[in-house]
Amino acid sequence: MSFFETVRSGLEAIATHRMRSGLTVLGILIGIAAVILTVGLGEGATASVNSAINSLGTNLLIVTPGSSSTGLVRGGAGSADTLTYANAQDLANKKDCPDIAGVAPQVSAFATLVAGSQNWTTTVYGSTTQWLSVRGRSIAEGSWFTPSQMSHAGNVVVLGQTTAQELGLTFNPIGQTVNIDNVPFTVIGVLNSSGSSSSAQNQDDLAVVPLTTAEEVTGSTTVSTIYLQAKSQSTLDAADQEATNLLLQLHGITNPTEADFTITSESSLVSTATSVDRTLTVLLGGIAAISLLVGGIGVMNIMLVSVTERVREIGLRKALGATPGVIRRQFLIEASTLGLAGGLAGAALGIIGAEVIPHFISNKISISGFATVGAVIVAVAIGIIFGVYPASRAARLAPIEALRSE
Repeated sequence: MSFFETVRSGLEAIATHRMRSGLTVLGILIGIAAVILTVGLGEGATASVNSAINSLGTNLLIVTPGSSSTGLVRGGAGSADTLTYANAQDLANKKDCPDIAGVAPQVSAFATLVAGSQNWTTTVYGSTTQWLSVRGRSIAEGSWFTPSQMSHAGNVVVLGQTTAQELGLTFNPIGQTVNIDNVPFTVIGVLNSSGSSSSAQNQDDLAVVPLTTAEEVTGSTTVSTIYLQAKSQSTLDAADQEATNLLLQLHGITNPTEADFTITSESSLVSTATSVDRTLTVLLGGIAAISLLVGGIGVMNIMLVSVTERVREIGLRKALGATPGVIRRQFLIEASTLGLAGGLAGAALGIIGAEVIPHFISNKISISGFATVGAVIVAVAIGIIFGVYPASRAARLAPIEALRSE
């Protein structure tokens, strides 16, 4: 029997038992679709996290204060007032920190903004002229505040895209007046969208004023965060060490373990933020793999039933000269065909699900062609692996004993 005749015979056997074959394919289909969707969900979550972190800026180091302590009550990290504008100016000294390209100290507070009859509550940041470059942002309309406006504590504000829209300033916003907690500010610019897909914080919902203006309003010289931009990715560690050494010296701290500040790198933020996503992806992927295993057992079960039902057919073929290899090949073709059908259907269901499910949840599902093709190959492999034993059992049947069976 030629190879093509063997294939035709196998397909005919599958078509003869459509319902049984369909249920077997269904088991593999569900497993493959589950694997594709869980892996895609994990990749989508990781991409969202990376996008949110990248929206903060590139080659970034984030300096935050330590924890406050009042008697026996200790506040959380970042609650102390240990960083100042003067610290930021010292960190900008190229002699002490040659690997730091930019420094942007920042204070933040929630405030209500009013423009005409519209009002909106958002986060108002106070920073310096370097905030744009350090944070990797750009201006869509107008301009950023100037060194003169910074030194004279000018009442000027730059709005994020979302904030401008909520205040009804989408058309010709430059020169408009916005009251921030009843203090009038002139809009001088609107930021471009950051492109962040993070649902935790909208990077386009903000307002930025000069740091000196924020200090004048609050009466405080401390800052909540200092953003440092390293010259390149390769100098990130060196910039981290330089900033740590300088701040320890400025704060009179000799033991680094007693530092009253924390420096976090962009890479560590990504690593921390994605660890939970990876754990959930592995967990869900494991569950999906179990469903694939169940589908493979279904293939083996169906093939064993098929061997039992076709004992006389196998005996007759052997009596007519079919070799054990031909018999084994026929059953392996049947098993691999079931796996291929389940893999293709599962991949199609996974791709459809990746388009439909994000409309009902907040997470994006990223489907890669490599993962989809790999899933189909795994499905075929499952069909072959779980079809080996039934095929071998059929090949070992003695012709005389097979022809005697009822």
